[in-house]
Amino acid sequence: MWDAALIALERFASPSHLGMLTAGVLAGTVIGILPGLGGIACVAILLPFIYTLDVHTAMVLLVGSLAVVHTSDTITSVLIGTPGSAAAAATILDGHPLAKQGQAARALSAAFLSSLIGGLIGALFLTLSLPIARPLVLLFSSPELLMLCVLGLSFAGFLTGGAPLKGGLAACLGLLLGSVGSAPADAVDRYTFGQLYLLDGIPLVGVALGVFGIAEVIDLLAKGGQIAERIGLGRGWLQGIRDVVQHWGIVVRGSLIGVWAGILPGIGATAGSWMSYGHVVAMARDRERFGKGDIRGVIGPESANNSVEAGDFIPTLLFGVPGGAPAAIMLGALFFYGIQPGPRMVQENLDLIFTIIWSFAIANTMGAALCLFLSPALAQLTWIPFSKLAPAIVVTIFFGAFQSSENFGDIYAMLGLGLLGWLMKQLGWPRAPFLVGFVLTKPTEQYLWLSISRYGMEWLLRPGVIVLGLLLLASILWIVLGKGGGKDIPAEESSEGTGLLGKVPSVVFTLLVLLVVTAALYESRSFPYLGAIFPMAATIPATFMAIAQLVLELRTDRAAPAIETRKKVRLALGYFLSLLLFLFLILLFGFGVAITLFTLGFLYSSVKMRWSHVLIYTGCILGVAELMGWLLNLHWPQGLLLGPW
Repeated sequence: MWDAALIALERFASPSHLGMLTAGVLAGTVIGILPGLGGIACVAILLPFIYTLDVHTAMVLLVGSLAVVHTSDTITSVLIGTPGSAAAAATILDGHPLAKQGQAARALSAAFLSSLIGGLIGALFLTLSLPIARPLVLLFSSPELLMLCVLGLSFAGFLTGGAPLKGGLAACLGLLLGSVGSAPADAVDRYTFGQLYLLDGIPLVGVALGVFGIAEVIDLLAKGGQIAERIGLGRGWLQGIRDVVQHWGIVVRGSLIGVWAGILPGIGATAGSWMSYGHVVAMARDRERFGKGDIRGVIGPESANNSVEAGDFIPTLLFGVPGGAPAAIMLGALFFYGIQPGPRMVQENLDLIFTIIWSFAIANTMGAALCLFLSPALAQLTWIPFSKLAPAIVVTIFFGAFQSSENFGDIYAMLGLGLLGWLMKQLGWPRAPFLVGFVLTKPTEQYLWLSISRYGMEWLLRPGVIVLGLLLLASILWIVLGKGGGKDIPAEESSEGTGLLGKVPSVVFTLLVLLVVTAALYESRSFPYLGAIFPMAATIPATFMAIAQLVLELRTDRAAPAIETRKKVRLALGYFLSLLLFLFLILLFGFGVAITLFTLGFLYSSVKMRWSHVLIYTGCILGVAELMGWLLNLHWPQGLLLGPW
């Protein structure tokens, strides 16, 4: 095993691997600072650019970006009181008051060092889990792996956020979307509606960029990104480091809490950071200081959020069950390279696992150092209105969605799923279970088919299946008895909305979900047995959950949306129409002309920039897009009027 670790470490002597790791760290640092994006959007935006790389280089890029997001998102949380990602929300409670007291430097240095230590402890636990879990993994066969997938789906759906029914439904919708296309176990095309594009299913890139990338861009633009108050960094860099040394026990306990939250499939960094913060408050004798600028309230959650991402890799790599939504995207990337996480990966690709571990550890060190020394410059990004950054992000998302398969169907799917993701967020539907369900469709159906083919229905009586089934039953009972559902995470600090659009939109959306799952269930009756069993397994429980959720929606009294909310909805729809206009321009004039027209129009109408700045900005975006197209050998279809460019 240690030979594989040394082989993986030697790869970082290569300039290409070290350069790609640096690129990932820089991308993760910048995206982490932008309010609201976070690790999911970061990995989703970089995902399209891995398809020309070998698997080791690709993992270095993705892991490098993911490892530093929860380090840099602290800058936004501390300085402006807005979480760079949902996982940084707990840091605001004490980090922002410290910044208002002139101690932003102290809070940031303590947070960076805590994140670094937490990430390294997480990487250490991931390494130590290999010799312990490896014999167990090799004992698992398809029935046990199937139950792990089901357990991961249930954890992701029911134990995140405060709406377990919505989470379970979102996971089932992800499974249903993942079953679109040719069935792997039988000669049947499912839910393709005669469209050739859907025969191979919708790619992960379009789903991830739509549900998280496009949805977040629309939401951030509708909210408006003008920062009303600028807070200086002040002094106290060394004091923050001394605080971490003084409270080293909080760092260790927070890191261990984060690792445990990562090991539990679907829990994620948000829950891990709040669990750590709650633990710090519960263990303190002087609790009244928290929320007013207590450095312990920064150290606790920051030591947990990075270790969560390392803990996520334990179920992802060893059992093929993603620990969270970013890990689900990583899992999909491994599927692209034909690598099946689990027993086979442990046996055949152990050096790749160590490549991921080394990438995470080195990137954590680089990210913490980068944030520590460049905080004054990076803080300037928090003062830029998001509308100025939006054109570059939108062009990157469109570019990435198309280049993965060079099919315009990916862009259509991305925009449709982007609208769906935005609606889910506004209505309080968690999106992470949707993505986890989509990614787990392939392994879940494969293990289900293998279990039935090899063992018939006797696979249900295997000891491992019974143990995991009892664990699943216990988690469901825990929720039914009112002790689950992610109640440790305040609704206002979660990554999703809380039904701000009012009762009628919530009822209509739930009713549409019910119609979709029942129609899919009815359609599955015409499929052959092996092609129908998986869609039925997803839609039957989804139908009952949708009915229960509809009853809850009808019985719940909600106030009509406020005037500000209505204005935000109108703005969001307007920005979504601008994205449709961008697509229309690409179809008419080609990508280059469309970039020019879209960027000029957006900056002039929404940002009111000077024309000289607009022209420079547009030229930079166009030049980078053309350079990337040349490097990736990307050929856009000809525009109907002017050709490809």
